[in-house]
Amino acid sequence: MSYSPSTSIVVENATKSFTLRYHRTFKQVSVAKLRGQQVSDTFKALDDVSFTVEQGESIGLMGLNGSGKSTLLKLVNGIMKPDSGRVLTRGRIAGLIATGAGFHPQLTGRENVYLNAAVFGMSERETNRKLDEIIDFANIGKHLDSPVGNYSSGMFARLGFAVAINVDCDIFLADEALAVGDKPFKRKCMEKMEEVRDSGVTVFYVSHAAGSVRRMCNRVLVLEEGRLGFDGDVDEGIKYVKYDSDDEDKDDDELGADI
Repeated sequence: MSYSPSTSIVVENATKSFTLRYHRTFKQVSVAKLRGQQVSDTFKALDDVSFTVEQGESIGLMGLNGSGKSTLLKLVNGIMKPDSGRVLTRGRIAGLIATGAGFHPQLTGRENVYLNAAVFGMSERETNRKLDEIIDFANIGKHLDSPVGNYSSGMFARLGFAVAINVDCDIFLADEALAVGDKPFKRKCMEKMEEVRDSGVTVFYVSHAAGSVRRMCNRVLVLEEGRLGFDGDVDEGIKYVKYDSDDEDKDDDELGADI
């Protein structure tokens, strides 16, 4: 199957399964087997999911907890591979699946900027060029030169977001990373993400917040128990998920979204 040069992401019949183990030790497993009890179970986190994304689209990925959103994002990011089917992407990917996942607790914030940037594929020259923007965006002051193991979760998230959002990329992934931090910082994150989106970068945004999805996205995908239940208009997608308006307002306020 061929795709146009403007195709950014291809997910084709992707299936990913995981095994749940009910016992931790060999002794527990042995006892459970002797008693005829089930020791493990396999479930499909994603089940035959297919869609394509064109360069510059801004996709809101929605669904109830456990529907497979984070698994799908990890497949797109290349952290995981599907058990069957395929996932293809074009260009450099930056993202906030696990903010600051590449940080080393014993290194300073400044040292971790270079380490995390390298994880995203940035050269030392690129990082040097972006360093002032990263430091200014994170706004953690004197803590920049102290070990990140001493950081609060908010400071950790600030620095991780500051690195990821300043990567020159073709695809940007965000998995509700804005849920950490104070409201002014969340608002600044949303504004920066809009700037990235408007520059022509493909955005894949996982969120429960209807208001921020409306603000950020021009298309919605909804997962239901690992299957793609909806693919289309933003407002129709939000209705499909059937979020109560009270919950929407609460989530939107938490993410600092402007409805």
